Amino acid sequence: MKVWKCKKCGYIYDERLGDSASGIAKGTAFEDLPDDWVCPRCGARKNKFEPIEIED
Repeated sequence: MKVWKCKKCGYIYDERLGDSASGIAKGTAFEDLPDDWVCPRCGARKNKFEPIEIED
């Protein structure tokens, strides 16, 4: 599972957590998000996200 960061506002999409506010289930890979999914904080499209490294 990866973590993705919005380059516009810094919102973190964690694949382990999903996005319950948008109906995205836990464990949903970023690549599997619907094409019309946008950052819940600023509305940026998926192409504005980048994978980041996190320490467990």
